[in-house]
Amino acid sequence: MDIEITTQPTQNDIDEIRSGLRQHNKPHLEDIFHTDLACYSYKSNGDKSGGLIGEIWGNWLIIKFLWVDKELSGNGIGSELLSKAENYAIEHGCHSSFLDTFSFQAKPFYEQHGYNVEMVLKNHPISSERYYLTKSLLGCS
Repeated sequence: MDIEITTQPTQNDIDEIRSGLRQHNKPHLEDIFHTDLACYSYKSNGDKSGGLIGEIWGNWLIIKFLWVDKELSGNGIGSELLSKAENYAIEHGCHSSFLDTFSFQAKPFYEQHGYNVEMVLKNHPISSERYYLTKSLLGCS
């Protein structure tokens, strides 16, 4: 058996490994509801002023990205995006939400919105902390 390490895997290499993992997971996860989710806010000129990208997987909302235009930060846009995504998730059977954030990003913001730190990676990737947070959506709306 030969083992190779590369820092330049091809898209075909990545797809092949993903496919193998999906086949392994399929008997355990194939009947679980999954959908992508996006929520945007717009400036008066039609440009995006913020957005949230995530997914619903089973009974969980997974927030991947939340961004608000730097000039509009502090105007409640992030809170509104988060609330809209959480409410949509609740309407689709979610009981919890999960996300991660770095120490230089938005940990206090998420904590103000009811998220709790479950795990911390220290010195990640070099000198920051990476926080993994969850929130119960039960009783929210």
